Amino acid sequence: MSDTTLRLLMPQWQGGNNAVYHFGAQLLAWLAPEHHGITESVPVSPPENVLHDDSLVIENGLVARKALLEQIDSAKQIIQRHQPKRIVTLGGDCLVSLAPFAYLNQLYDGDVAVLWIDAHPDLNIPQHFSHGHAMVLGNLLGEGDADFVGKVALPFQANRVLYAGFSGGEPYEMEVMKRLQLPLISAEELVQSTDGLLDWFKNTGAKHLVVHLDLDALDPHWFRSLLFARPVPEGETALPGIPHGKLRLETLVNMLEDVANISNVVGITIAEHTPWDAIALKHMLARLPLMR
Repeated sequence: MSDTTLRLLMPQWQGGNNAVYHFGAQLLAWLAPEHHGITESVPVSPPENVLHDDSLVIENGLVARKALLEQIDSAKQIIQRHQPKRIVTLGGDCLVSLAPFAYLNQLYDGDVAVLWIDAHPDLNIPQHFSHGHAMVLGNLLGEGDADFVGKVALPFQANRVLYAGFSGGEPYEMEVMKRLQLPLISAEELVQSTDGLLDWFKNTGAKHLVVHLDLDALDPHWFRSLLFARPVPEGETALPGIPHGKLRLETLVNMLEDVANISNVVGITIAEHTPWDAIALKHMLARLPLMR
């Protein structure tokens, strides 16, 4: 990638109130191909430093509101300092897409389409759900909590958004999807063909594309570093009642390669990496003789 591409590491975890996202983001950055351009990290307090203080209190319906807003501002400052043409964001919970996508939509004067690869809508509001990672797309569309919508200078157009790998959402989110007429393409359809995805992008009339990839859109039977694949006692379910993803890795790669051939991809976020086995191994190693 050229030096006009900023790689932004944002190990934010408070948006999902899930400490595993902090380590998951760092491991994701380690696994990623070498980057020869600019790399910056957004300062995020490690979970062990804040789990027992008051930074995770619910304020106006949202967990860790103050910390989330401060981290968004830090990301915005980094981005403005470098003014990149493209941004790769390694997270962290889904809220990490807010600052880079808002910047890119403003940079390209709204000529940007959004491919939202996620099992869930991310259209919630604090009145219905207390975790900020579940409201980021709504904020980017100019919907929801005023503190977060205020960070988006130029909201995206709803007719330039497509969900891929969607599995289901809360009643309020489904109402917003219907009101905004947000289209979706299923994992099953993408296995057969990417034509629907390509037709969608062509019909938006946009030149540029940003891609939000929440790894929870992947099928936990084939990829295990997901919130839904958290190890639990036999007979239990990690997150009962919450729809999980159905995309396979090969389908995901094929669809992104195909759409990249007809668009100018200027942003990609990879979010919610939850490497349960690596975390278990890390904790085990810390307890072994001669390793402590």
